[in-house]
Amino acid sequence: MKKAISVMLCLLLAVSVCVAGGKKESKSATPTVQIFQHKVEIKDAIDEYAAAYSAANGVTVTVETLGGGGDYGGSLKAKAQAGQMPDIFIIEGVGGYNLWKDYIADLSDQPWVADTDLAMVQDGKVVGFPIAIEGYGFAYNKEILAKAGIDPSTLTTRSAYEKAFKILDSKKAELGIDAVVSMGASVAGGMWWVAAQHNLACYWGGGLDFNDTTRIDDALNGKLDEKTFREYAKYLQLIYKYSDQNILVNGSYDDQVGSFVQGKTAFLHQGNWVDPNLQQLGMDFEVGYAPHAWLETEETGLYLFAPSWFCVNSQSPNAEAAKAFLTAMATTKEGHDYIVNKAGMIPAFKSVTLKPSGQLSQALMEANAKGGNYGVFFGMLPDGYGQNVFGPIFDLFAQNPDDIDQFVADMKEAVADIPNNR
Repeated sequence: MKKAISVMLCLLLAVSVCVAGGKKESKSATPTVQIFQHKVEIKDAIDEYAAAYSAANGVTVTVETLGGGGDYGGSLKAKAQAGQMPDIFIIEGVGGYNLWKDYIADLSDQPWVADTDLAMVQDGKVVGFPIAIEGYGFAYNKEILAKAGIDPSTLTTRSAYEKAFKILDSKKAELGIDAVVSMGASVAGGMWWVAAQHNLACYWGGGLDFNDTTRIDDALNGKLDEKTFREYAKYLQLIYKYSDQNILVNGSYDDQVGSFVQGKTAFLHQGNWVDPNLQQLGMDFEVGYAPHAWLETEETGLYLFAPSWFCVNSQSPNAEAAKAFLTAMATTKEGHDYIVNKAGMIPAFKSVTLKPSGQLSQALMEANAKGGNYGVFFGMLPDGYGQNVFGPIFDLFAQNPDDIDQFVADMKEAVADIPNNR
């Protein structure tokens, strides 16, 4: 009897998927696709797209967003424990896949797979839908740098940054800024990822070929090159010392981005994903990207990656409807409009011809076309390692940036323990 019921449910689901493709359906067969995602900067855009898709396809798509300081990973675990796993959720790398693989559907047969080079592939299967191409350098206010007499194209070494920061700091009153840099590092403020994930990624990949994972491979085996890491630590120390201290140790995402938009800082440590926020906050000046140049040998590239992927819950009765939603996002003009024009993202799919309007995304696309960029490898770390292990270390260093020896020692110890947590 149970088997018969199961077959009946599968047949009903198949009918609902066909209807989602454009046929009229009965209300009783309407599936509900629940999405749980953490990209706060696209909340309004994805909510709007989900509503439009629902109306056009007779499918109820709901979106829950938790990010910008919220504990997404912890919340997803709580949903799993409560038997309330969403139909579509986000993972950020191999660590996330290993944690959630029992809930991740095989997407290898989906029509969008051949249209991208950035799908997540694990265990010989396509398991993740690339949300976007993202990346970052050191965002700067062109007007402020010009007034200070600083050419951003010269910011290709740590010494060049030190010189520029000193000039900007000495002219704060003249330039109308509170500090040189807007950056967050607080675990309590939910900004650990800016420092312990994205800035640390500059160490993992900086100055190396795009696909060179030598440094993070060593770390995964418990080894940290202290001499090289200390050079990186000097760069982080420099940024910390010239940052708005309240934002650095206490600030939120909104505090960090807001300070830059208000012209109170010359640099912003964020990626192109902030473009929609910059527009929403009414930014009225030109911005660009300089490289995170922490070495004394010249670095000119930016950091490019597919940072996160949508996964479909393999245990959901609405898995097919969830797959259809993602396929529409990747293959229809409405989906392309959402990705580029509404969400302001750089598409991961080759067939998308639209270009984002955001200045940082445009700078990233130019860098991608130019080449010579660096890979981003924090997704190779064990799940939660950035937040729970590196995050507090970077936070502590932000509170006392003079103690670089303690920071290096703490990181050596943390890296040495990675093999025990894989």
